[in-house]
Amino acid sequence: MAGEPAIYFDGTSSRRRTATLAFSDALEIHGDEGVITRWAYADIRRADSPSGTLRLSCQTAPALARLEIRDAALAAEVTSRCAKLDDHHLGRRGVAKIVFWSLAATASIILIVLFGVPLAADRLAPLVPEGLERRIGDVTEKQVKLLFDGKVCSNAAGQRAFTKLVNALREQAGLDPSVQTAVLSSPVPNAFALPGGKVFLFDGLLAKAENPDEIAGVLAHELGHLKHRDNMRGLIYNGGTSFLIGLLFGDITGSSALIFASRTLVTASHSREQEGNADTFAIELMQKLGRSAKPMGELLFRVTGKEGGRGLSILSGHPFTEDRLARMTREHRPPSGPPLLTPDEWVALKNICRTGSKV
Repeated sequence: MAGEPAIYFDGTSSRRRTATLAFSDALEIHGDEGVITRWAYADIRRADSPSGTLRLSCQTAPALARLEIRDAALAAEVTSRCAKLDDHHLGRRGVAKIVFWSLAATASIILIVLFGVPLAADRLAPLVPEGLERRIGDVTEKQVKLLFDGKVCSNAAGQRAFTKLVNALREQAGLDPSVQTAVLSSPVPNAFALPGGKVFLFDGLLAKAENPDEIAGVLAHELGHLKHRDNMRGLIYNGGTSFLIGLLFGDITGSSALIFASRTLVTASHSREQEGNADTFAIELMQKLGRSAKPMGELLFRVTGKEGGRGLSILSGHPFTEDRLARMTREHRPPSGPPLLTPDEWVALKNICRTGSKV
């Protein structure tokens, strides 16, 4: 027998038993009736314990079985015989390994977000069936109307003027009549497109426009996003990014991905490359109609100023306004086609949200 008595819990009851220890080819735990149990040294592990107490468990004993040793000399003797006492505790190498693999996993997710998800979005967007894209657009549209109180301007004269303007652009762009457009009653100077052929124009942008060509250029830009399916790419990209960020920070279900993505489509911009392509589309479309895209650049500059604007606007995150205006000025051609709207139709469009009902 060795040292002072120890305390033994068998793991099957709450009974506290005084025990003594003996060292042979295994650690023998003795009680009043003799040997209670034997623990192989290789199976003994350190358990959490208060200062001054060595608390042990055994991998082959019941999960709750514990041996408590308060005598320092006895604890030292047991410790010297148990070579794997701390195998389940993280040493420096173990912590370093976990830190390394955690950083590697984080870096992998970041690389996927930066390169993998955009590539997947580019490849997958053209493969999404139009029917599915329309259903996704319907869901996203509900989010949009929720964000902006669902107020769609419907003044009859203004709506006729708006429809005339959109149809002229749509037909020249070769887009089918399924394209849906509306003016939302919101002071935010913005316009955006959604998956499934939906384009929204905010009354706040109309209020800052001085002629039909300014609004026509903006609508042509958004039709370019539809033509290139940039909106579907954005939904795939933002949804995938949201899911990966959820994995990184604990939302392993990615349950907020769709809502995040649909809201992002409203507030976030496309990539600079996509914006440049949409500008090219708008410039070419306006030229086909015998009009210039330069007024669009002038409207954007008026909305955002030299600094490119801050907050939610049509320019948020887009290429610098000065650069876009300069490009559209270089591409400017004197108007050769008829005006897209008459003066009376332009006045009606400007007032589409001022009179009449809203649904």
